Amino acid sequence: MMKILDFDALSPEDFLNRDIQGSEDVSAAVDAVIADVRRRGDAALRDCTRRFDGAELTDLRVSAEEFDAAREAVDPYFMETLREAAENIRRFHERQRHNDFVLTDRAGVVMGQRWTPIETVGICVPRSPEAFPSTILMNAIPARIAGVQDIVIVTPPRPDGSVSPEALMAAELAEVTEVFKIGGAQAVAALAYGTETVPRVDKIVGPGGVFVATAKRKVFGRVAIDMIAGPSEILVLADGRTNPKWAAADLLSQAEHDVLSSAVLVTDSRELAEAVQAEVEAQLETLPRIDIARRSIEDNGKIIVTDSLDKAVEAVNRIAPEHLELCVDDPFALLPRIKNAGSVFLGRSTPEALGDYFAGPNHTLPTSGTARFSSPLGVDDFMKRSSFLCYDRSALNACADRVADFARREGLEGHARSALSRKGK
Repeated sequence: MMKILDFDALSPEDFLNRDIQGSEDVSAAVDAVIADVRRRGDAALRDCTRRFDGAELTDLRVSAEEFDAAREAVDPYFMETLREAAENIRRFHERQRHNDFVLTDRAGVVMGQRWTPIETVGICVPRSPEAFPSTILMNAIPARIAGVQDIVIVTPPRPDGSVSPEALMAAELAEVTEVFKIGGAQAVAALAYGTETVPRVDKIVGPGGVFVATAKRKVFGRVAIDMIAGPSEILVLADGRTNPKWAAADLLSQAEHDVLSSAVLVTDSRELAEAVQAEVEAQLETLPRIDIARRSIEDNGKIIVTDSLDKAVEAVNRIAPEHLELCVDDPFALLPRIKNAGSVFLGRSTPEALGDYFAGPNHTLPTSGTARFSSPLGVDDFMKRSSFLCYDRSALNACADRVADFARREGLEGHARSALSRKGK
């Protein structure tokens, strides 16, 4: 049963207790997998896939024939859903494009900034129990908008060595370059270092369990990564006029992800708190993933009761949730006061599931309180900035003495001489 807690009785530690660091045992296991993949390449990937996924593979790459079969297998209704979702995601992320700029407002000086895409990106797609088409759309479409040349997906295969047709059709819609049947830390290692079959990439994005997260942390620096994602989270801020059935359903939508997931209700109504507590128990009984959801609710779920909506907003900003629902009469009035949240869902008719699959904003979001300083995945994550600068001789002559003086104050005579060497010539 969800615990009901009073906001004023909570300590700061109660809001910042979501650790995303892997255990020492996980770290050692990941080190061993990475070393094995670096040493043996594809052979190590096949062994890991046999051990961890129960699949015996001869070819790690999804073939053209498998894509052909997937087109025949996916029903027309879901194909149309995928197309609509892809278009919504594409339309939202197109607005994130940046423009280059050039400054020419000083005589003899040209400077500016230009955006260029990362060349090769790898996307991790978990299988639980099937590879997530939504994750493919949310990661690959912004990468394609950014102009990434090669987009590679890695996802654990089914025991029979296949990948779900729905996932393959999402990959095709998102214009993915290749799909490989590998997952876990071994997939991250393959993307970071390359093997005989899997290309080395410049950046690895996408969610995964603790082994994927730990592996991403370990290869960072060799490649870029998007974020270290922890378990999924939802916070529902609701007033007393919210339907408890809706609030309970939304809380369970995240609790069913993982036993480590976090579902939190913050409300200024004790009556609603008790109604949602009872409703969660009732809905759990008919949820297919009851065992996972119940552990999540009992271990990590909580209901926080405040004496005002002002304090409810304070609780939200302390927790900095991945997903935030504002189930109040005027959610747009509260929105400017929300400082820390990955994605905000406004109003009682906007369940978090809309964002997971269909609406358009990205569902790859900061977790574990990192919304205090980080952002959802977007086009920026697949691009990099370069600056450029050009001075003509007269412009350099005008400032060379100042540059040299600056350099000497930092003890760097070579810098000073470099600026002065051209002066007056």
